[in-house]
Amino acid sequence: MRSRLSLLLVLFSLVLAPALHAQAPEKPKDQLRTLSHEELGMIKVLNSQERAWNHADIDAYLAGYKPGTDLLFVADGRVTRGFEQLTTDYRHNYPTKESMGVLTFSELEPHVLTETFGVVLGKYHIDRAKKAGGAADGMFSLVFEKTADGWKIIVAHTT
Repeated sequence: MRSRLSLLLVLFSLVLAPALHAQAPEKPKDQLRTLSHEELGMIKVLNSQERAWNHADIDAYLAGYKPGTDLLFVADGRVTRGFEQLTTDYRHNYPTKESMGVLTFSELEPHVLTETFGVVLGKYHIDRAKKAGGAADGMFSLVFEKTADGWKIIVAHTT
C-alpha cells in the first residue's frame, strides 16, 4: 500500500511539474550546472543501459529496471505491466544484435523529487540498418526509485 501511495505521489508530481516549470525563469541552454550525487546515480543507470544495449546484453540492460509486478512501461499506445512481461517483450522485439542496433541517449535531464524518487527526461536514438527496423528516435521520461540495489526505473514512458 505504501509503495502504491508513493507511486501516486510521484505521478502526481509529474503532472504538476510542467505548471511549476512554466513559472520558473528560463535558464540559458548553455548554462552548465553540477549534478548532485543522486542525479548522477540516475544518470549512471542510463549510461550502464546504453553500454549494455550496444553490447546486445538484454539482461544487463534490464538490470536498470526494478524487478516486480509494479513496474510500468508505456510506449506505442500500450502499457506493459511488470518486470517479467517487460523482459518477454524486449527479448521478442530485439532478438539479435542487428535488431538492437546502436543506442544513444542524449539531453538527459535528471530531477530529484524526494529522497527515494526521481525523474529523468531525455532523448534516445537507435541507429540500425533498414532491414533490421531502421533508425528510431524519441523522447522518454523515467521515474526512478532508490532501492537497496541503487536507483531503479519503476515507470518508463517513451514517445
